[in-house]
Amino acid sequence: MKYRRLGKTNIRVSVVGVGTWQFGGEWARDFSQNDAGDILNTARDLGMNLIDTAECYGDHTSESLIGNAIHRNRDQWIIATKFGHRFEGFLKRTDERTPRDAVRQLEDSLRALKTDYVDILQYHSIRNEEFDQRELQQTLIRLKEQGKVRHIGNSIAPNDNLHQTDLSTAAQVETIQVLYNRLDRKPEQGVFDSCRRQDLGVLARVPLASGFLSGKYRPGDRFASDDVRSGYKPEDVEKRLREVRQIEQSEVPTGVPMATWALAWVLQHPAVTTVIPGCKNPTQVRSNAAAADLDLVRDDHPQAWKSTPR
Repeated sequence: MKYRRLGKTNIRVSVVGVGTWQFGGEWARDFSQNDAGDILNTARDLGMNLIDTAECYGDHTSESLIGNAIHRNRDQWIIATKFGHRFEGFLKRTDERTPRDAVRQLEDSLRALKTDYVDILQYHSIRNEEFDQRELQQTLIRLKEQGKVRHIGNSIAPNDNLHQTDLSTAAQVETIQVLYNRLDRKPEQGVFDSCRRQDLGVLARVPLASGFLSGKYRPGDRFASDDVRSGYKPEDVEKRLREVRQIEQSEVPTGVPMATWALAWVLQHPAVTTVIPGCKNPTQVRSNAAAADLDLVRDDHPQAWKSTPR
């Protein structure tokens, strides 16, 4: 595993972390405590030290599975969680973004995670007018001063949200989480430049484009009704799958798994600190970790990539 400095936090973070939305039960299966433990133990053994979770991956369900799995070695992990939503059911959320909500959500997260602090507390896809509220910003700063939060982050949406990114330093935000992958490159249009100017650590979420870049699917495939991707329009699914097939044929080096390539593709951007792909089992954790050992060098053509030996 390789490590990078997470911007001005100065945290040494693994370039591949563990995304845990799936633990909340919205990715076509439920996860047991043993499932979560096997995934996180494998990740730890491979050198991963970052877990990204959220209050609404289930009703703190993901956080509870994580807390039970790592409470004996909490000091070996960097935990990033979020506030701003409340889980109401499968793919149903309500907004909870007042200062009081932020405090209550954090306390619930700490209990679920079986810890007295989180390394990063992130705003969770909140609106610009909410982010701009001075009282909310000061509440997070006070939580940091109390030691319950070590660093403040922001998981932005949409992924070209320059308003919030540009105001990060003023709000004492030190990390940006943003959707970035080979199929969606909007952060390259300004967000990444802003992150680099401010020395913000960047967590790239959805690096496999919700599994489309995993290499498992082909044009004509469909998703089960209990899968979060089942809500996509069939024509959009087909368009994406055809684009992925073209990328696989023209850009992915022979012998390199597409999922590993897709993560390494994200990591090559100089603004990106770490990727946080989801995983359903230890095998997928190992596949994700392999991206740390794949160097990609950009040719003169913007979308052409090749692998190079270390």
